[in-house]
Amino acid sequence: MEHVEVYIHYAALFTEIVGVATIIIGIFFAFARYAFFRKNSRKKYTVLRQELGKGILLGLEILVAADIIATVVTEPTMDRVLTLAMIVLIRTFLSLSLEVEITGSFPWQTRPNN
Repeated sequence: MEHVEVYIHYAALFTEIVGVATIIIGIFFAFARYAFFRKNSRKKYTVLRQELGKGILLGLEILVAADIIATVVTEPTMDRVLTLAMIVLIRTFLSLSLEVEITGSFPWQTRPNN
């Protein structure tokens, strides 16, 4: 069983690295798209914000998954469960805020046709 815990720990670590890398790659893509976008500066800024939001949002989702995987390895004490709950709540709030920023509406609302 100890070997399985080591593998789960490495899986959580790998998932965290993928989450951070996703955010970094998303930032690079957002700035690349901003640099080559040919419309006016206000539209360029909107595209930059939306692309940055998408990269951060995807990275946060992966980091939440990494936190959940990491809790499988640790001893399930009330302190650790509450810490995970706070981390997931904060990241979920950030994800929701970014979703509203990107789309202009809450996920459960119908989006207007563009």
